[in-house]
Amino acid sequence: MKIITAVKLVYGALVKRKEYAKFVLAERLSALIYRKYKFSEFGRLFLEDQPFLLEYENLVGGNNYHSLDRKYALDQIVQLVTDIDGDTAECGAFEGASSWFICRRISGLKKSHHIFDSFEGLSEPGTQDGTYWTRSDLTAQEDVARRNLRKFDFVIYYKGWIPERFTDVVEKKFCFVHLDVDLYRPTLDSLMFFYGRTSQGGIILCDDYGFNTCPGAKNAMDEFFQDKPERIVHLPTGQAFIIKR
Repeated sequence: MKIITAVKLVYGALVKRKEYAKFVLAERLSALIYRKYKFSEFGRLFLEDQPFLLEYENLVGGNNYHSLDRKYALDQIVQLVTDIDGDTAECGAFEGASSWFICRRISGLKKSHHIFDSFEGLSEPGTQDGTYWTRSDLTAQEDVARRNLRKFDFVIYYKGWIPERFTDVVEKKFCFVHLDVDLYRPTLDSLMFFYGRTSQGGIILCDDYGFNTCPGAKNAMDEFFQDKPERIVHLPTGQAFIIKR
């Protein structure tokens, strides 16, 4: 960055307090520190959705925006299935933030939301999962998830390792399934169970597909759908989903 350009940007951002100047300055500084990160376009409206931001901050914390775009995409995608027959489910709920956004979209629709989580963190990673995760990472407390979701009286909890509690919902149909289990084996087990129970037009969304920290989740999705009619849609948020045919 040339000195004159830098001075102009700093002046516009810090003295004139121009929003675009702040954006450009942040982009230039980011390029100096971590070139791998690519800023998106200026002026995206979802960053000004104050009701959504408030709910996100209440659930996740105001200093952690790592999953902001994914939560927003999830919240929007669930709207596509509100008229589809079946309940919703989440495998890997952590503290319930994603389930909260699912539940707010199906509230009043006479659907139940089913949560499957060990609440003991991740299981033992396998050979397809790389070295980023270890057993018990992402441990969360069930009472925190229950507290965050207390306003929704249609949430059912199934504590245990995937897939041992799936038999409890073997007769159910689903319009939306959210997979956030990070590893190959639980992702594949979840797909094997829920795919056949997902209604036509329903959606299966994998939170971990596009991250090099979760190669097993991507491998499980690619492997499972290689002989299926559905196409995997990979989003720039790192998520991927299919629409059941």
